[in-house]
Amino acid sequence: MAILSPGTMLIADPFLKDPNFARSVILVCEHTEADGTFGFVVNNLCPVTLAEVVPNIQHPNVPLYVGGPVKYDTLHFIHQLPGIIDGGVDLGNGMYWGGDYEKVVEYLNVGLLDLDLVKFFVGYSGWDQNQLEEEIKEGSWLATKVQDPSLLFSHDAQNIWQNALKKIEDPVIQLMANFPIDPSLN
Repeated sequence: MAILSPGTMLIADPFLKDPNFARSVILVCEHTEADGTFGFVVNNLCPVTLAEVVPNIQHPNVPLYVGGPVKYDTLHFIHQLPGIIDGGVDLGNGMYWGGDYEKVVEYLNVGLLDLDLVKFFVGYSGWDQNQLEEEIKEGSWLATKVQDPSLLFSHDAQNIWQNALKKIEDPVIQLMANFPIDPSLN
């Protein structure tokens, strides 16, 4: 098991029943022994765009994701643009969480932001102290370091979970990528 730290990717077990996290991939942005873990579901596409939620966004086609079941009234972003967006938290492997929001809006509105290098979320995922570690021990999650950030920034939300499993160098885990949601229907 990977040590939980910023930049860890959590991949849900194929049979995880929690509707908030079924077949989810989560990017961990913060983890401390005292406070627990904070991150975003990167493959839960919201039915509305960023412009429909944030009035000062003029770009009509920016996808918005549901980062988790906590505080839907918050807006967050991750990116791979440290030279353009200052102030982000370094998650490793060229990924950053947050930064200068005003610059992001400015660049979005003039079309200078590569949407393949940024992702926006409403809400987040959070676990109390030791809660996530217990869920990992129970087999609900596979924790691994992100090897390919483009996987997490992909806007092909339906295939991120499956593609994440296929990138793990373990044939049994790769096989799980093709498990049906409900095996009793086969």
